[in-house]
Amino acid sequence: MREFFRWANPLPLLLASACLLLAGNIEASPRLPVAKNVRSVASGASQLAEFQNWPRGSAPLDVGKRVADHFLARPHANPTGHIIYPEVCAWYGALTFARESDDQKLASGLAQRFEPLFGAEANLVPEPNHVDNTVFGSVPLELYIQTKDARYLTMGQRMADAQWEPPKSNTGKAKEYHDRGLTKQTRLWIDDMYMITAVQSQAYRATNDRKYIERAAKEMVFYLDKLQRLNGLFYHAPDAPFYWGRGNGWVAAGMTELLRSLPADNPDRPRILQGYERMMSTLRYYQADSGMWRQLINDPQSWPESSSTAMFTFAMISGVKNGWLDARLYAPCARKGWLALVSHLDQNANLGEVCEGTNKNSDRQFYLDRKRLKGDLHGQAALLWCATALLRS
Repeated sequence: MREFFRWANPLPLLLASACLLLAGNIEASPRLPVAKNVRSVASGASQLAEFQNWPRGSAPLDVGKRVADHFLARPHANPTGHIIYPEVCAWYGALTFARESDDQKLASGLAQRFEPLFGAEANLVPEPNHVDNTVFGSVPLELYIQTKDARYLTMGQRMADAQWEPPKSNTGKAKEYHDRGLTKQTRLWIDDMYMITAVQSQAYRATNDRKYIERAAKEMVFYLDKLQRLNGLFYHAPDAPFYWGRGNGWVAAGMTELLRSLPADNPDRPRILQGYERMMSTLRYYQADSGMWRQLINDPQSWPESSSTAMFTFAMISGVKNGWLDARLYAPCARKGWLALVSHLDQNANLGEVCEGTNKNSDRQFYLDRKRLKGDLHGQAALLWCATALLRS
């Protein structure tokens, strides 16, 4: 996986946007970002109306079950010698779906899948030495939340704590970040905004120890302040000035996971909510009539891509249900996104049109030419997150 700003008066933003457009700057924002917390004025019943009466074959309970069962039947994906993050994200998604759907058989199967990792297949457990590896801790932590088996807590908490241990060297960026209260694994890559957030949020949910969620919040604010563009989106990298779909999807999903559990009195919550709302506002503008988002979000010539669509849909479903977003504006977007995703699901519960693993690149055509995969776990995972979110009360 390679894989800044408040406007109190809209006039400066309109003038700035016009100048950017005249200059041909692709970063120009298509709409005013929200400047304050948005709360739905709709009743609870009407908030959920868009999430009911699904067409045949598209009900979240049915779709999630198919995708989760398909995941359970797949072997481990360990091309590097250990389980890698797309499987972790799908496993976490299947577990949360099992919990929300009260599917005890599925939950038991997902726990049994983990059991060999305590013994004969312990070599498949990654070392928590990188964000892509440390996120593995999300799975045992979710298993602990569901089963209260202390073995899961020990493993997952060890990984979450390792992420904030002091670096071995007394010099360098890792030491600088650690001294600021951040993780030594900080890279300022946009996908970190999910990988770090997910495991620390899970550790908080499992232990109720606020240090974990406070770590995640501080890290998220640092990334937002450094990386979020004027229009609310994120470049794939400073030297890859493209709004790559899945890269932005990791950000949207990371902020969503964090906001779900971040206490209301946390001092970083307003800043994170502001970043989330600004991003959602621009994403709503760029959603295609089909319900999909594109490989390059603001490029109408790029192809509709499923993993980013699922991540953005998950973020909007959650925003509507938690009252972070105006249901009248965002519930229709979320419904369209979900139905578009289901239309790309084949009879074997494989989601199509998923971008292959993608390193950063300075060439637009590089992104347009990426392979479109079917059944890739980046897409399967985010589809399960959506099904779970739709089932949550």
